[in-house]
Amino acid sequence: MEEQKSSIFPAGITGLKNKITESMPFKKEKESEYADKYKLQKQHDKGKLHAIERITMILDKDTFKEIGSRVTNHTSALGLREDTLPYDGVITGYGLIKGQKVYIYSQDFTVMGGTLGIEHGKKIAHVIELAIKSKCPVIGMNDSGGARIQEGVNSLAGYGEIFYMNTLASGYIPQISIIAGPCAGGAVYSPGITDFIFTIDEVSNMFVTGPKVIKSVTNETVTADELGSARAHSTTSGVAHFRYESEEKCYEGVRNLVDMLPQYYGDKRTFKQESYVNKAQKAIDSIMPERMTQGYDMRHVIAEMFDKDSFMEVQAEFAQNIVVGFAKLSGVTVGVVGSQPNYVAGVLDCDASDKGARFIRFCDCYNIPLITLVDVPGFMPGLNQEMKGIIRHGAKLLYAYSEATTIKLTVVLRKAYGGAYIAMCSKHLRADFVYAWPSAEIAVMGAEGAVEIIHSKELRNLPKGQVGEFINQKANEYRESCMNGEIAAKYGYVDEVIDPTETRERLYSDLMMLRGKSELTVVRKKHGNIPL
Repeated sequence: MEEQKSSIFPAGITGLKNKITESMPFKKEKESEYADKYKLQKQHDKGKLHAIERITMILDKDTFKEIGSRVTNHTSALGLREDTLPYDGVITGYGLIKGQKVYIYSQDFTVMGGTLGIEHGKKIAHVIELAIKSKCPVIGMNDSGGARIQEGVNSLAGYGEIFYMNTLASGYIPQISIIAGPCAGGAVYSPGITDFIFTIDEVSNMFVTGPKVIKSVTNETVTADELGSARAHSTTSGVAHFRYESEEKCYEGVRNLVDMLPQYYGDKRTFKQESYVNKAQKAIDSIMPERMTQGYDMRHVIAEMFDKDSFMEVQAEFAQNIVVGFAKLSGVTVGVVGSQPNYVAGVLDCDASDKGARFIRFCDCYNIPLITLVDVPGFMPGLNQEMKGIIRHGAKLLYAYSEATTIKLTVVLRKAYGGAYIAMCSKHLRADFVYAWPSAEIAVMGAEGAVEIIHSKELRNLPKGQVGEFINQKANEYRESCMNGEIAAKYGYVDEVIDPTETRERLYSDLMMLRGKSELTVVRKKHGNIPL
């Protein structure tokens, strides 16, 4: 690649790449040269890496090939001169991650704050289009001051081109966004359309309207971190899927995720048939507490059931009453959805329903098998949840499971009550196989609650000292006659009652048997109308 002339980067990006590679880590005697000439030290002083450093850290060594290095701005207005912004502030190209091809772009904050003009937007849109044509993931690193005001509506047009290509790519190729600096205003909607958003502590900031605008409009005083930090979006808003403490760890996380996923919706790479690999497991049922009302961590069950250290949790800090993520089962990538009894008893609420539905739909796009681990007492009751629209949000989970045509395997570990039993991939939503552990209880509600309704008249007439004993006796009778997995199995709602130690091997056998499954009946229509 020939050198590109520029008032900011005289050596062009190739020269810059070489200089960064040669000088990392920066030597003391050269700090001034780089700070003045290449503005790299200024970026480092903010605790941030440069755009090309980020690209080379994510991709396999020496695999990056740049596209559009000579593109520049064509506008002269409000102090901006034409042909003065190298590569128009965004580096685009392709490379490999663990041998798998990807397209990538990285906004350069040292070039006019990484602001987006029309050529900048076209470059990003073009890279997404190339990724679609090449059937491989696309990774975008956002570090920008937002729309380039000097370019007016052309800047907005650049965003529009990106949003359209994001939507076209959705469900066809995996799209990953990294918030590696500010991402504000209309810029947030590109990551919002993509599949996964990675954030970094002390680096990421993401919001539609900033603190100054909010202060002027609503008179609220709020900081940028309160509005859009990595923590805020990982724990409260649910916008972010992953949060890391450093750029280095974030980019390693991106590499691991790309390695886990198919390249595109028709990729069979992650579903090769190989011999079952046995795994030394603890007595998996020993994780389960003796009391049905006692909590435990579903992640411990997942760790024992799937390949060692293979579970990559998604949205780990948001809606923690449900656990979702990717794991390997004897080398096969699967999507795992599990109740989390350790957090509000694993009950389903608005946020948990949204989190589960979104993950289920991603897995179904790429035919990633879904394994659902059920221990759910129901949907969250209360005025707050009803007013937030739990009917609408819970319906998303039902819809997502019903619509999914990928392999669906369900294991009821303990409780499966009421509408939540149906929603967590029951046979009625066309799970391919449903299993129950001997400890499973499947019913409209818990035994004690059922007794209080069925025997309400008797309970009113009993002396107070006899109520507890009566409830316990009748609850045990109800469990025996109405709740256990054997009863559900008699009706075909459970395929088999299995020992917990058999679960891993049974699920793997099912995966192999159901490979390439097709749906027998499909209603012809444009698409359904999920209750968003």
